[in-house]
Amino acid sequence: MIEVLSTTALATVQDFGRFGSLGYGVGTSGAMDHLALALGNLMLGNPEGAAAIEIPMFTFEVRFVQDCAFAVSGAACDASLDGQPLPPYWVAQAREGQVLSLGYPTSGSRAYLCLAGGVDVPSVLGSRSTQLRGEFGGLHGRALQQGDRIAALRPGVSKLPSDFGVVSPSHALPLLCDGVPAMRVLPAAEYDCFLDESRAAFWAGEWKITTQSNRYGYRLEGAPILPKAPMEIRSHGIVPGVIQVPHGGQPIIQMRDAQPSGGYPKFGTVIEADLWRLGQAPIGSKVRFVECSYAEAVAALEDNQRYLVQVRRLVDLHRLASH
Repeated sequence: MIEVLSTTALATVQDFGRFGSLGYGVGTSGAMDHLALALGNLMLGNPEGAAAIEIPMFTFEVRFVQDCAFAVSGAACDASLDGQPLPPYWVAQAREGQVLSLGYPTSGSRAYLCLAGGVDVPSVLGSRSTQLRGEFGGLHGRALQQGDRIAALRPGVSKLPSDFGVVSPSHALPLLCDGVPAMRVLPAAEYDCFLDESRAAFWAGEWKITTQSNRYGYRLEGAPILPKAPMEIRSHGIVPGVIQVPHGGQPIIQMRDAQPSGGYPKFGTVIEADLWRLGQAPIGSKVRFVECSYAEAVAALEDNQRYLVQVRRLVDLHRLASH
């Protein structure tokens, strides 16, 4: 069990997300960086999608109320346990009374605190993820507050090895365009309805993630994407990754807390394999987009899976060597 010491806003419990309820108006929620969540859980011997604490704002501190193994993944955030530095993507054993501190990131924007067995909160509609708009899931359907206590499903001194780390996704799966972090995008239904020069500018330009961005959607700032003619579209189903273009021409990318439907034209979709990259892009930073095909999108998912398989094998070898 841990106790939240910091008052930093917007830390929430998240797992891989809530699926099968879009038809009822319930979005998926879930971790903004699925790879970071999976890696933290793999290091602890948890299921890849076990619930953890997603931390998008720093500093963040917790005290371990009882012994518990933990891992910190995601943003490189100057982590320390009782003042002793911990490298990024690292698993450790905490003792009762020790304090874990996460400082401001030097890269990335979201850290994940994974606990042995996963975070123990009730499952709602098949997921422990927090749905802030609906105020359910996670811990009482809200962001964590100072004084909150959160249990682990497998507390105590871990029988599995600790004090080791793995290579981060940003190093194992780099993707840059002219030195700027990039994401691959599939053109969507209304793509051909936009001006040729607007489409070219989307791929060629840099896009700033504005301060209006959050878990619901990332609002971008750049050369306006303009239609060939005015478009009026009925509301339709949308999912995380969909790039919609309002009348002003500044796109919005739907993120993990996106509502299940919307009526803006769809320009493209950030592929599932690259949504973690966008989830780690800091507010105010710039990103680029690379056009890809459906086959390339599937291949990118397979690359992610191969990376996770390699990490799982390395963790298994570490455990064998420790016995």
